[in-house]
Amino acid sequence: MRLRALLNTDALGLRLLGGEDELDRTVRGVMTTDLKDPSRYLSGGELVLTGLAWRHEPADSEPFVRILASAGVSALAVGEAELGDIPDDLLVACARHRLPLFAVHESVAFATITEHVVRQVSGERAGDLAAVVDRHRRMMTSGPAGGGPDVVLDLLGSDLDLRAWVLSPAGRPIAGPAPELPAEVCAALAAEHLAAVRAGRREPHRATAGATTYSLFPIRGSSGRPRGAARDVRETVLSDWVLAVEADAGDWPAERLDLLQGVTQLIAVERDRRDAARTVRRRLAQEVLELLQTGAAPAEIAARLRVAAPVLLPGLGAAPLWQVVVAQVEWDGGEIEGGPVAQSLLEEILVDPRSTGPEQSDRIAVAHTGDEAIALVPLPALSGDPEGSEPGVLADALLAAVRDPLSAGLDDDGRLTLGVSAAVHSAEGLRGALEEARHARRVAAARTGRVCAAGHHELASHVLLLPFVPDDVRRAFTARLLDPLRDYDRRHRAELIPTLEAFLECDGSWTRCATRLHLHVNTLRYRVGRIEQLTSRDLSRLEDKLDFFLALRMS
Repeated sequence: MRLRALLNTDALGLRLLGGEDELDRTVRGVMTTDLKDPSRYLSGGELVLTGLAWRHEPADSEPFVRILASAGVSALAVGEAELGDIPDDLLVACARHRLPLFAVHESVAFATITEHVVRQVSGERAGDLAAVVDRHRRMMTSGPAGGGPDVVLDLLGSDLDLRAWVLSPAGRPIAGPAPELPAEVCAALAAEHLAAVRAGRREPHRATAGATTYSLFPIRGSSGRPRGAARDVRETVLSDWVLAVEADAGDWPAERLDLLQGVTQLIAVERDRRDAARTVRRRLAQEVLELLQTGAAPAEIAARLRVAAPVLLPGLGAAPLWQVVVAQVEWDGGEIEGGPVAQSLLEEILVDPRSTGPEQSDRIAVAHTGDEAIALVPLPALSGDPEGSEPGVLADALLAAVRDPLSAGLDDDGRLTLGVSAAVHSAEGLRGALEEARHARRVAAARTGRVCAAGHHELASHVLLLPFVPDDVRRAFTARLLDPLRDYDRRHRAELIPTLEAFLECDGSWTRCATRLHLHVNTLRYRVGRIEQLTSRDLSRLEDKLDFFLALRMS
């Protein structure tokens, strides 16, 4: 803004005392000071406000004004509340250094002037940034990527002093300034965003992490959807990115909110560009999946994998190992196809932590069929590395950081289940890996919770069998063995169930179990005897131990 505009604002109570020829100077900020030498706090373009507490004698005015002029200050405004009339020596010094001088009426607080200047300057800077953003958008939509989301986030930081990050729906940082947000903050912001979207709350969404407030702006891509087409929020809630701005946008003017919406649209262009770049990988995965499901010969599958390997792992010398991850998203009612949602999710959460940059998730190929998404994950050959005997994706690690955000997005009407295969060396093993991953997903589906995963190592355990026992059989089996103990515990507080669990976990060792429960061995023997009496079982027999073990697992 210019000095002339300040002078013409009646509410500011400014009266020009000198420098009429300099009123076209630009004001880029405001500073209040009573220091004799404020130069260290000046960067140029400020309107300096002062109450003259620094002036003890007429000779003080000349050095003070000289310092302001040397720093490139736009003007000086002096309050009349303390001294009344402005001293002549200050008028002379300002005229000598061509520094415009204003008097501020005693009824006007410096805070009023400061707020007005900051608001006007911020609005003008936002307008300038909006023009830059619009120009950048045109560049990105008409040609190659112009640097990705980081470019526009840098503009937010340099022009509006706003720190902002782009996050995936699972809380993975995609772009933003250094230092990165801590992983737990990313997860918390993603969870809050997804919960707000599912609840239909007004945008932008407000979230607090620690003592910091963030405003969350959805970034909605358009790939695969006709422009203007109606959509169910569940189709995209688990795939749309979010812009997390370190500020509370609750009192922002409409112009600034519109600017941030423009930023999200610009980043959405980059999101659509990345989705388009995944087309080749998706097609490769779809072709391999069709070959596996139609019973194609291993040689034909191997030929297709040889095409896929250079695309997914460029420069790889040896043939990779392959791992399969199967995901299924189910919504209550079944009217929404879960396959595309699961596909987008796998592409976001199956990220190689060793790779960096915008293409860090390009090492996987994901196809979908119906409600199921299937990912081919290539792994570099181990070359005899003994620590690499269990390479690749692990089911528990897969969900460690994303369970809370995804659970918020699924709300109370959706469910995500995943299954992970072992790594295989050849096309001959890939069909088995697919079945293994599908079976592991069914094991995960038998568990409770909105987001569940199971790995191949669980398929060699009793865990494989228990989920597929019919509910009525499970209830009858556990009731026959455990209900007498529960009833006895309820009446006598004897803790027979905890004692039974500890006894089995200690492999029937009296000493270890007594130590674990902080009991005398004779007390433990009494409790075990009571368990055997109530159930007509013998805990020295392997068969009865196994029955109790399974009953506890199914209860």
